[in-house]
Amino acid sequence: MSSVAPPGRGPKVRAAVLDAAVRELGEQGYAAFNVENVARRAGVHKTTVYRRWPERDALIADALAESVTAEIPIPDTGSIDTDLRGLARSLVTWLKSPGGQAVLAVLLSETAGSARPPDVVRHIFRDRIRQALPVVGRAVERGELPANTDAAELVKALVAPIYFRTLITREQVTDDTADSAARLALTGARAGLFELPRDR
Repeated sequence: MSSVAPPGRGPKVRAAVLDAAVRELGEQGYAAFNVENVARRAGVHKTTVYRRWPERDALIADALAESVTAEIPIPDTGSIDTDLRGLARSLVTWLKSPGGQAVLAVLLSETAGSARPPDVVRHIFRDRIRQALPVVGRAVERGELPANTDAAELVKALVAPIYFRTLITREQVTDDTADSAARLALTGARAGLFELPRDR
């Protein structure tokens, strides 16, 4: 009898484990995150999980990265107005999803002084900002924004109000929140607030 796994089983198991990890993290927080519970949620043996992710922080990092990539797509609509609005709305939707709740659980556990998580969340956000930079670059090429616009600062200005309301004032965020953040960021960019020094 062949021991080769059926085609597609590997990716399906991986997806199930990452989904289970996101849900475990969102419900239990970082300190109480338990790999055995993840395996149970995914319907696999714990050795299957440990074989792929010997360290639990590696599992957490993969699960969060997968969630961000899948649920916050980088738009390319041909207009900076709709690109920024789409990016902001995707972020708002994601923050309410299991993946977003998992990230919040990590961030809140850190601010509460419980077991300190690794720098995976900040790394994931920095990487997503980097992946969003072409949105601004394309807008500059189309003449929609000043030529020397600092793409990273513009993207940070877009997401900052959303994270502030979610993490600091603990308000509900909606599509209106996203649209307002997009308008503010775009207004600042068009006014030249995010321009790089000319000698850079």
